[in-house]
Amino acid sequence: MFYSLKSRLIAIFFLLFVLSFLTMSIYLFNQSRAIIRSYIESSALEKMDEYGSYIDMVQTQIYDLASIVFNSDISKNWDAAASDPAASGGEKNLAHYHMSQFLTRTTNSYSSVSSVTVYRQEGMWLSSGNMVVTDPSFLEEKWYHDFKKQDLRWIAAHTDAAELRNNNNKHPVISMLMPIGSFEPSLTKSVMKINVSADYFLEPLGRIHLGESGTIYLLDQNGNPMLSQTEYDAHSDMLRQVGQIRSGWRKQGVVSLTNEQGGKEILVYKKLPQTNWLLVGFVSENDLYSKLFQLRQTILIVAALLLLLSLILSTWLSHGITKPLSRLVLAMRHVQRGDFVHAESRLAPVRSLRNEVGFATETFRNMVIQLRQHIKTEFELKLLRQQAEYKALLMQINPHFLFNTLELMSSLAMQKRTDDTVQVIESLGKMMRFSLRMSDDLIRLEEELLYVRHYMSILTIRFGDRLHISLEKEGDLERLTVAKFIIQPLIENAVKYGFLHQPEAKVRIRVRHAEGRVHLIVADNGPGMAPERVKQVLDSSAAAQLDHILTSRDSQIGLGNVLSRCRLYYESLFEVRIDSAIGEGTTIELILPAQEERHYVPSIDRG
Repeated sequence: MFYSLKSRLIAIFFLLFVLSFLTMSIYLFNQSRAIIRSYIESSALEKMDEYGSYIDMVQTQIYDLASIVFNSDISKNWDAAASDPAASGGEKNLAHYHMSQFLTRTTNSYSSVSSVTVYRQEGMWLSSGNMVVTDPSFLEEKWYHDFKKQDLRWIAAHTDAAELRNNNNKHPVISMLMPIGSFEPSLTKSVMKINVSADYFLEPLGRIHLGESGTIYLLDQNGNPMLSQTEYDAHSDMLRQVGQIRSGWRKQGVVSLTNEQGGKEILVYKKLPQTNWLLVGFVSENDLYSKLFQLRQTILIVAALLLLLSLILSTWLSHGITKPLSRLVLAMRHVQRGDFVHAESRLAPVRSLRNEVGFATETFRNMVIQLRQHIKTEFELKLLRQQAEYKALLMQINPHFLFNTLELMSSLAMQKRTDDTVQVIESLGKMMRFSLRMSDDLIRLEEELLYVRHYMSILTIRFGDRLHISLEKEGDLERLTVAKFIIQPLIENAVKYGFLHQPEAKVRIRVRHAEGRVHLIVADNGPGMAPERVKQVLDSSAAAQLDHILTSRDSQIGLGNVLSRCRLYYESLFEVRIDSAIGEGTTIELILPAQEERHYVPSIDRG
């Protein structure tokens, strides 16, 4: 078997792949490690240079602001007034006000400065926003003593009491101290404290990355962290090295260290000459190259899987099987979504049946064609059946109403009420002319209401003073359309039940257009229905079948016909409400979507 061409090709492919991959992996790993270390070190130093420039810019703004306040006549006049024992309280308050306004204007001119506060050795301080506070607690603060005795002008990240009281600002700030009136801190009576949010220093520093867990620290002239970086004290190896770096002459560099466990660590540093601060970055080699080690492991795993997959595919799937099968699966997915056109286009071209895959593809193609034709035929039959059902329901209304009206005309003729008979005939003629337009399933609402008025005139003649019927309209009803013959059957039922147990009937018809819906409401003073009967009517109308409605002799045939046609035409957009109680009459409300008149064929007539 080894002498076959296929076996030899597979063996040669395997050897070439394994040998070349192993050699390339070892070489790339070593080169990548050297390149990554060089790149990270140079990148870290470059980012430190940018951060150092940023620090210099912020410090320059602070020094500029301090210089403006120190050299300002307003500051001198305020210091003189505050120090003058002969000045009255009003004069001092006025000087405090001018000084506070000056600090406000000056602070607003520097975006990086959070606030400026001036402290007096008498135990009072003032800040922007007319803040003048007598509170000698700052005299006991460490930063105040360090400035007075040791001339320490920079304060590491801390919560400033003045900002906490003034703006309720609990965020840490970094501060620079400056005397006013004298260059000697021990002799000055006023100390200016300029605050800058620690985030101004911390956020750009957080964008300098060393590996996954490496961190850059900002140290002051004494080697203490300026920012809220508590993990700094955990690096004992770095703490020992910082002192040597400070005493050295190099401004920046990279130092390799070996920890107590024998692991390699890298320290990157840069000195900031303007304030004698120090940027120090610390990261272990394992952390630095963690992604490279992960990449090497991933490459080995992926390469092994690819090798195995390549061997399998080259052996079993090299004869044109995968492509036809993939296209067949894609076509099946289109069929699953109902997209038969794209399903056919995804199948392989028609060709002679050479194997099982070709036979399966051709069989599936024929199945798709037959299934699409079957669905099309079924859809057309369903649409025709829906049209027939709607027409049958509509035809049921006309005979039912016509028979009742003919009986009325016969009664009027027997009573020799000629005028009433003529009026009934005219109204009936207009109604019949309108009802013969069987092609119009959707009509203008005004036409439906005109049909209702003709019917109301017939009812008025029939029942006389015993019937009180009214029609009310609310909202803009122009250009609105509704399904045909849906109000008259409800009025007929309302009149019938209104006379059921009493000599007079009251029927109120309301048509309202609001919030994109049309509300058709018919209320009567009939005997009403119990809640159980209301529920039964709604449930039966929702579940009623066409043949049951057409053959039913139930007294609710008019209501059932209307509800069935509305549900058939509007589907889920239709809603019905029945409000009734025993002895209180019944109110039926049909809620339809407000559709404007358009020149199109209704959906019920589309073939």
